[in-house]
Amino acid sequence: MATNPKTAMTKLPVALLILLSVFVGGATAQETKLKWYGHSAFSITTPNGKVLLIDPWIKNPSNPEAKDGRDPLAAITKVDYILLTHGHRDHTGDAVEIARRTGAALISNPELAGNMVKLADFPAKQAETDAIMGIGGEIQIADGEVTVVMTPAVHSSSVFNPKAGAHEPERAYGGNPAGFVIIIKNGLTIYHSGDTAYFKDMETIGENYAIDVALLNIGGHFGMEPRMAAKAAQVVRARLAIPHHFGTFPGIAQNTDGFAAELKKTKLDFYEMRPGATVSFRGKQLVGTK
Repeated sequence: MATNPKTAMTKLPVALLILLSVFVGGATAQETKLKWYGHSAFSITTPNGKVLLIDPWIKNPSNPEAKDGRDPLAAITKVDYILLTHGHRDHTGDAVEIARRTGAALISNPELAGNMVKLADFPAKQAETDAIMGIGGEIQIADGEVTVVMTPAVHSSSVFNPKAGAHEPERAYGGNPAGFVIIIKNGLTIYHSGDTAYFKDMETIGENYAIDVALLNIGGHFGMEPRMAAKAAQVVRARLAIPHHFGTFPGIAQNTDGFAAELKKTKLDFYEMRPGATVSFRGKQLVGTK
């Protein structure tokens, strides 16, 4: 993967650097941890220890834990919920294997859930819960600690069909593509865009939810170009923008330079994570990196 070699620390605003110098290394049970595995795969660990995994293509070539013949799933021993924005293989990724290992419940639209069970052998009981939802809906999970909102995305969604043949199409319907707003009680609010084009109604997300961190696809070609991703950060009113879905394979942007330059014009805070890195938040404040 050809990524920007500059560290994220050099792009942090002074206020965040001060916070880091004061708090780094002081992990407590009150922190929310955000880990990026590369591409669009993130985990969120809540202050109460619940683990949410979004678009878990953990074996993607950007993930340093997947290099040199290592099994990157070996370290993933606890997952409570798997959130899928849409059905493309670079987003459903390793969801089935992780679900089998951990018992995690699926959060997705019903069509995607149904075809993940039918065609990919996702455990049925974990895909047939109250966590299956639709765009515009909100659900409470993790014993009320987390609210998940499913938001629109302008993209496509299909599930690869291994049974394709004369009477079966190569791809099955994956329902409407989506993004998620994840609201952590007494913590931060995270928006994961999924794969999407920029669309005017993103403004509604910013009007209705106080977005602390926006995880935005910036790679272009299959979704937002960097210029429009920066506009998305602005209209969802994010306090901090973190890019994803870039540099993983040919055809999408290989680094964050264009996105960072566009964001600089808006004066929004920008943070570039490295694949495999974790950032920690105490309440809504970024307090550590690893």
